Amino acid sequence: MNNKEVTLMKGNEAIAHAAVRCGCDAFFGYPITPQTEIIETLSMLKPWETTGMVVLQAESEVASINMVYGGGGAGKRVFTTSSSPGVALMQEGISYMAGAEVPGVIVNVQRGGPGLGTIQPSQGDYFQATRGGGNGDYNVIVLAPASVQEMADFVDLAFELAFRYRTPTMILSDGIIGQMMEKVVLPPMKPRLTDEEIIKRYPWATTGRKKDRQPNIITSLELSSEVMERRNIALQKKYRQIEESEVRFETHLCDDADYVIVAFGSASRIAEKSVEICREEGIKVGLFRPITLWPFPTKAIADIAQNKKGILVAEINAGQMVQDVRLAVENALPVEHFGRLGGIVPDPQEIVEALKTKLRK
Repeated sequence: MNNKEVTLMKGNEAIAHAAVRCGCDAFFGYPITPQTEIIETLSMLKPWETTGMVVLQAESEVASINMVYGGGGAGKRVFTTSSSPGVALMQEGISYMAGAEVPGVIVNVQRGGPGLGTIQPSQGDYFQATRGGGNGDYNVIVLAPASVQEMADFVDLAFELAFRYRTPTMILSDGIIGQMMEKVVLPPMKPRLTDEEIIKRYPWATTGRKKDRQPNIITSLELSSEVMERRNIALQKKYRQIEESEVRFETHLCDDADYVIVAFGSASRIAEKSVEICREEGIKVGLFRPITLWPFPTKAIADIAQNKKGILVAEINAGQMVQDVRLAVENALPVEHFGRLGGIVPDPQEIVEALKTKLRK
């Protein structure tokens, strides 16, 4: 497959192909619907025979994330994938990685909950992803793809951000994007870093004892409260830097809009059709799509809300991102929510009717 070849594949398959191509060192994961195709595709590709990439089905999600912790601590590009209940089991390990400043990538192909819920798609893990999910004061960079192409593109981006800031990075997808098939151009092949390159590029990595430095110790544990506070202050400073530098979003027909629909991921695909329907009916509506859910595009939403009559937040959940949108606009205009639950995917016309009912009274 050449670098510019357009091929048809599922979002889950695109994740697997992109990981092999972006110089990934290892995958550790456990099967769960609707993301199991990622593991299956990696097994089919057999990258250990071509690039040397390790592919291992761990005994559990808890084991998977701790293997990512170990591999990332050694300066390796390692990742794991799961769906909502499995990612819930990973939260302790993700918190450890954040506290120890270990880079790594987690892919969550969301399904309906709470609990075991359903295998159908959902966006119900927004709070879990954007609020850290585990114990302590920390954040995870969260990218929300809205297409199979972005599923492929965001793998390398996630690794770049994870290593730039030494922090876990999450690709928050769902069963719609994971299972749907679209045309995609896969990224070019990138060689894996050699051990010598890792030592030079990542002096913090646990690459063994060196004559010219003390042994590297990576841990999230610190028994001295004063030292732990300094660590937390340094983490918060890093998070503020990420908020200043890494906000990503897209807008569509917002300049002349009276109303704006804010939606992420698969819901934004549906909402784009809703905008088209509204425009055909003479209602000026635009679409704002956050790409980074953390850092959240707070200022961009505040700016775009000026001179608007209202905002409708469309999500496949009970109302989660709507809280961040309301905080962004600070009661400057009405902000309403529309969502479906339990794995039900909303219809574009439902979003249109919600906008009319809730905002155009």
